[in-house]
Amino acid sequence: MTRFERQVPWQISRHSEFHHALWQFLATCSLIFGAWYLWWRWTESLNFSAVWFSLPLVLAETLAYIGLILFTINIWTDRSPRPGALPLSLRDITGDPLAPERPIVIDVFFATYNEDPEIVRKGLQAAKRLDYPHPIEVRVHVLDDGRRPPMGDVAREEGVNYITRTDNVGYKAGNLRNAMNHTSGDLIVICDADTIPLPHLLTETLGYFRDPRMAWVQTPQWFWDVPPGVPLPVMLARRFGGVGRRIGGAVEALIGPVRLGEDPFGNDPQLFYDFILRRRNWANAAFCCGAGSVHRREAVMEVAIRTWATDVDVSFQRQMEEIRQLTGEARVDTRLAAVTRVSAAQEVDFTPFMLHVSEDIYTSIRLHKDRERGWKSVQHPVVVSRMVSPNDLLSWTTQRFKYAGGTLDILRTDNPLFAKGMTLPQRIMYGVTFYSYLSPLWNVVFLLWPVIFLFTGIVPVATYSIDFLLHIVPFLLLNELAQLAGLWGAKTMSGRRWYLAMFPLNIQALWAVARKRKISFPVTPKQRSEGRFLSLVKWQLLMVGLTIAGLVWAWTLHLGGGGDYSIGGLVANTLWGVNNVLSLMPIILAAVWKPDPEFDLPIMERFQHEVQ
Repeated sequence: MTRFERQVPWQISRHSEFHHALWQFLATCSLIFGAWYLWWRWTESLNFSAVWFSLPLVLAETLAYIGLILFTINIWTDRSPRPGALPLSLRDITGDPLAPERPIVIDVFFATYNEDPEIVRKGLQAAKRLDYPHPIEVRVHVLDDGRRPPMGDVAREEGVNYITRTDNVGYKAGNLRNAMNHTSGDLIVICDADTIPLPHLLTETLGYFRDPRMAWVQTPQWFWDVPPGVPLPVMLARRFGGVGRRIGGAVEALIGPVRLGEDPFGNDPQLFYDFILRRRNWANAAFCCGAGSVHRREAVMEVAIRTWATDVDVSFQRQMEEIRQLTGEARVDTRLAAVTRVSAAQEVDFTPFMLHVSEDIYTSIRLHKDRERGWKSVQHPVVVSRMVSPNDLLSWTTQRFKYAGGTLDILRTDNPLFAKGMTLPQRIMYGVTFYSYLSPLWNVVFLLWPVIFLFTGIVPVATYSIDFLLHIVPFLLLNELAQLAGLWGAKTMSGRRWYLAMFPLNIQALWAVARKRKISFPVTPKQRSEGRFLSLVKWQLLMVGLTIAGLVWAWTLHLGGGGDYSIGGLVANTLWGVNNVLSLMPIILAAVWKPDPEFDLPIMERFQHEVQ
């Protein structure tokens, strides 16, 4: 955890008005040409001699285009609320002139289960060093669902409160609920076991709470231990001296900076926090992501009470109907009705945080649906804490399956898109999230179809002609330019490759939810598991192998004068297949990745200086 201690987080992307206008112009052109291309595909390019092959592809393209529309809406603008002046007292964050002018009380929760207590200690020590220019009371609590004496010892040694419970009902959400029953702070900072808050966390976020309707502020999750990679000239100089340095420099001059071993698991979250989630602020639709968030206790508790009362009433009405059916009486005795209402109240859990594997986004949905109070949220752009990322593919898969399965389970069991209370922009933004997890349904087509063509020569379009190029090339070119402009400063290529490469995991999550299988809550390991995890990428390996074999087969036949391949179709599907292989390779390489034991950040910086 100390190899890259000196890394600093990314800086917020700041685009000029001209830059935003350019992005919006290019995005609009991209969508127009995309619609033109799809119209042509549906009306003029279907291969009716192989409808079974042609129709699924154009349907997949259409579904992907809908995803592009939703994504464009998501990142259209970066309009966000600005924080007010830092509040001096409780009165400043309640909007009530009669509220007491006492210091604000902050509860800092560290939720833990089986993590190393020494990892938690680092966060506790950091929480005690939080800065604030006005009098404030910060209370730090360890929420130990593992009930471990060593964790209790660490809490006592650090002088913080230790909270535990007799069961693990509700996993992390139940742990947070239990902690809220034992605390009373006005605002709550939620941290995971590995979260290390930076000193300016409160000064960056509390200004938003001058708005009495601000329910929570989410901050970026920055994984400070992500390997920064070694520049190619540095690596080659290390192996081959000056010759290697010159070769590496020449390569970088040709294709740009190359870093070996950089972020092998695609953990860099800047694209998500700095663009996707922050650009939902205008719609009041930035959802909570758990760690690194600051919550108003009143908002969480008030919505929980209202939801509980509604659920109790639903349960009461159901039980009363069962009694009427059993007795055959139209009216139920008042004493029996009173007992039934008590039974209904005992049957329904009171849940400040939803008891669910994706408790963070689920709780966000519940707060955003409360139209009566109009609770607000905001994604703050500045990194104010650091965390540990998954450092092996097994940990990474565990975490991502939990994200996918939990989100899809919400869509199946309590779909917010048609629920009362949300505004249309909020529904669209949540729809973007849910829709993204349906992507394997069409990504599988994009991976398989060039393979089928390469082995069979069957074409999915009527012809790979100039007409085809005139329709698809402008769309693809404009889309690339639009993404480059709209996401300038983020690693978009890496994000798109992992989005495609995750297809087996997302299919597994879809299948689990479709079978109504309960999504468990495994804690993401904080320490690296040694070994190779090729079994986790067997489907990606299969697709790479089939694609390469198909390329060899098709080109061998074509160059040998055999096979029924048009040169246009062969070139198009070759480019398509190569792109698929390049997209699948990062996750395959991640399965066998091991940290370089010789290189940490200071050593790398020294080599870089020597190369220069």
